Amino acid sequence: MSASLGSGPHRPPQTTLRHRLAELRGPAAVPRPLDARALAALAANPGCRRRAILDGAGVDKTALAAKLGSPSGFGQSQFAIARGNAFEAKVKADGGRELLGLLGIAEPGEVDLPELTAAGPEGRAARTALALREATAAGRWALFDHPMLALEVAGSPVYLEPDAVVVRPDGRWTVVEIKSFPMIDGSADAAKVGAAARQAAVYVLALEKVAALTEGAAVAHQVLLVCPKDFSNLPTASAVDVRKQLAVTRRQLTRLTRIEEIADTLPEGVTFDVAECSAEQLASAVECVPHAYAPECLAACELAFHCRERARTADVVTALGRSVRGELGGLTTIGAVLAAARGEAGDPDDPAVAALRRARALRAEALAAAPARIPAEVVECAC
Repeated sequence: MSASLGSGPHRPPQTTLRHRLAELRGPAAVPRPLDARALAALAANPGCRRRAILDGAGVDKTALAAKLGSPSGFGQSQFAIARGNAFEAKVKADGGRELLGLLGIAEPGEVDLPELTAAGPEGRAARTALALREATAAGRWALFDHPMLALEVAGSPVYLEPDAVVVRPDGRWTVVEIKSFPMIDGSADAAKVGAAARQAAVYVLALEKVAALTEGAAVAHQVLLVCPKDFSNLPTASAVDVRKQLAVTRRQLTRLTRIEEIADTLPEGVTFDVAECSAEQLASAVECVPHAYAPECLAACELAFHCRERARTADVVTALGRSVRGELGGLTTIGAVLAAARGEAGDPDDPAVAALRRARALRAEALAAAPARIPAEVVECAC
């Protein structure tokens, strides 16, 4: 039986997406679950099919990057993780007394603490959804410690675990993010707050799926950010509006190519099995999936150094940043940009080409005038 041209590799119909992802990851490899931090980074760069398929398959990108010879320093240090866990334990100690105090509740006995234990993430997500509905119907305060939420991303389920969710008597659900970076004089580092807001927006998005099926429920678009106060270990809180981050995350996640579509474009036999494959085999497999590297990836992806090297080798403009890429229009390589600036190529009527040539002329003018403005002794020293 022959297959039509362009139909791609034939796979038995009984091969499910889960089996296909297990093949890509390696049959013996334990899948690495996506968390809200990784999901926020994925949503920030929805055009990267490489990250989408690796995250969807649960590949350990840290181990993969190390075997490719481009280990990344991305991720939290063990000290930061231990400090964060200790601070979270303090905030939630004694039935969450300190956390509830930040909400204006003096007596923890007034707050329900639902039991969320169940088998596996799918069972915990179902138990959490049921407990949220029950707490909303009861019309009482309820504190959910590490609830499990489910969200479909690119056709694959992702299970998320926020630090806490508070249900108010009026039916509003509020996400609580507990971070160990300090809040000094009522404000914290803007970059860290922004990262926390993007992460919390993922939780809000997942909660909205449950709230849509719960009568009288509404998810607050302000999350409660809990941090150490000044240089102490005492908790303080601030409400952070995540409507902007929520809109961006929702839009970007809907743009993600479905994982099965990416998997279907891969050649038969491709695998990212870190334990069984050589560095050369892994490099070949990774190159089968296009990436969308940008400098922002250095703070969000374990494969950033590997992709940056490939982007530089390909001479693509995106290696300089998305904003630069947007300004240069149809000039997609650095070589094309330089040729356009020198007048060797490019349409003179193109605004990007005209701006490049103008910039080159101004640079030449500034360099020509520089010797007249620099003292002779400085020029002699430089020589």
